[in-house]
Formats: sequence, structure tokens, C-alpha cells
Amino acid sequence: MSGERIELQAIDGGRIGAWLARPTATPRGALVIAQEIFGVNAHIRSVCEDFAARGYLALAPAFFDRLESGLELDYDEAGTTRGRACVAELGMDRPLRDVRAAADWLSAELGQPKVGVIGYCWGGAVAFLAATRLGLPAASYYGRLIVDYLHERPQAPLLCHFGERDPLIPAEWVTRIEAALPQVPVHRYPAGHGFNRLGHPDGDPACAELARRRSLDGLEQAWSA
Repeated sequence: MSGERIELQAIDGGRIGAWLARPTATPRGALVIAQEIFGVNAHIRSVCEDFAARGYLALAPAFFDRLESGLELDYDEAGTTRGRACVAELGMDRPLRDVRAAADWLSAELGQPKVGVIGYCWGGAVAFLAATRLGLPAASYYGRLIVDYLHERPQAPLLCHFGERDPLIPAEWVTRIEAALPQVPVHRYPAGHGFNRLGHPDGDPACAELARRRSLDGLEQAWSA
């Protein structure tokens, strides 16, 4: 299953790139994939292609294109530093506009509104806000910035995934999220940060598969409600 780079019309003007992966059969639904702090890199492209292989139309908008077209960062100290700087410069409003544009594009492509958001790391917080601000069903993976938005309430079904050995997200933060949002399923896994990043040291195939199944089941339920 291979994908392609397309362009999206940004809601507030201009265009950004996005990675699109199509299933071979009629899509079961569509997914906006919200990137980590490292850009729409090989990992995020492979995530899109994996979801396409499972029957979903998947689109990852390149949030960093607003700063530098095609920016992809390495999983090292320099990449982390640059990625965090890009996140600080972009804020959350602009990525959410791009999620909205991607969701609208997917809905038009499908001809119906079965669209959800799945996000990882920084994208996990973007996915959380897609549920609270855009009313899109979402699954959030290890979104450490969620704790800054616990005053917001989901307007669509939402579930969250966290690693119990995540050095970036203390267990107390996850407990705070559970307490603030008792209606949101919060799943903990015997893994670290980035456990969905298969092929990398942090990846955990068993945890990734369980979280993926829970995410897709949750979105399918939201679409059929």
C-alpha cells in the first residue's frame, strides 16, 4: 500500500502539503492523522499506509508546511529541539484549522461524514482539541499537552492512550486527565512514549496493535451512533 503527497487549501489561505493513502476497496471511513513533533515523516506516512491497508482513507496534513515546506526531523536531540520550537511557533489554532481542512476534504472525497482524527505525541493533543473544539471523534496517543486543556470538554467521542513507562508524561498527569474527564476512556499500556512508532526503539508492537484496535473500534462506534 503506497501513498501520495497532495495539497490542501488551508482555511485561512494558502496551501499545505498532506500525505494521502487510499485503501484498495471502498473506504470504511476516513482518518485525519495528526503528526508528532517530527513532521510528516516516514513513520507518519507508514501510519497512513497501514490504516489504508485496514480499509481506511488516511490523510496526514503537514502542519509544519506553514513554517517550512516538507520539513521532516530526525528522532534525536536536534530534531526534538527544532520540533518543539516549531510547535511553540505554530500554537494550536493553526494546526486545528488544518485538521478541519483535512476533515472537510476527506468528507467530500467519501461523500459522507465518517471522519475521525488520530494523533500522536503533539498530534495527540491536536486530536484531543479536535474533539473539544471541532466536534470530531478522536483517538489521542501520549498527548502530553492535554494537561493544559483539561478545562475543555469533548464535543464528540474521544479516547486516550498512554504508556506507563513514558518519561515525558508522569503517571500523575494521566490520573489528572482521568479525574477531569471521567467520561473519556483512558487506556494505559506497559510501554514508553512513542510505543506506536514501530521500527524504532520505543515501538511496542503488542501495545500498538491493542491501541489501534481500540481506536478504530471507538471511531466505528462514533460513526454508527
